[in-house]
Amino acid sequence: MSTTLKGKRIWITGASSGIGEATARKLASEGASLVLSARRKDRLESLAQELQKQGTQVSLEPVDVSKRQDMEALGERLKQQGGIDILINNAGTMPLSPIVNGRVDEWEKMIDTNIKGVLYAINAVYPGMAERKRGHIINISSVAARVTFPSAGVYSGTKFAVRAISDTLRKEAIRFNVRVTDIQPGSVDTELPDSIQHEKIHQAVKTNMYGEDMAILKSEDIANAIYYALSQPEHVDISELLIRPTIQEG
Repeated sequence: MSTTLKGKRIWITGASSGIGEATARKLASEGASLVLSARRKDRLESLAQELQKQGTQVSLEPVDVSKRQDMEALGERLKQQGGIDILINNAGTMPLSPIVNGRVDEWEKMIDTNIKGVLYAINAVYPGMAERKRGHIINISSVAARVTFPSAGVYSGTKFAVRAISDTLRKEAIRFNVRVTDIQPGSVDTELPDSIQHEKIHQAVKTNMYGEDMAILKSEDIANAIYYALSQPEHVDISELLIRPTIQEG
């Protein structure tokens, strides 16, 4: 028997667009109660209004996941509200560039968002899950956690880290009956390439990986994969899902 999400309280980071937004819609349709966070408050409010009109219980927490103190304060608020049943760790950034260019500020932003942000969100809710002996954490990694390519050294490094964190956490969380899933999408039609500031690489990525004639993944495809992992019976842990568009080799 599959697990129902009706009444489950689910926190989605990076919920203002792309995979996070599509996941919010999907899980709302399955009866979940949502906590939505992202930096863009206006986008969150628009999504919340849409979902609330459909009868979904939604609360907004505009936050930058890379800010430790803000995430700790949010974790305390969530605890006081009864905790979180499911965490979708989705926020991320991808400013690709060759390492020789030394774009240190961009490296730090990726590390702060893609690694520290994931850990801050886990730290905000995992102790409560462990105490209640139930919960599910889904981390959105990337195919870049398995395959590297020029200009993606730091980005891949952050996603390799998410994969390692996920697998380690899965092993540690078994005794608390908390499940952990690492989802690794290939090319998805989202705003992620817009974070690439290196003009030549930005154009190459948009043309070669996200061109108009490219049959790449939609955000809804990943939302459906997330739902698949969440809907399994409690004795089933979908530890990893690697999802590529059919046309993608690497």
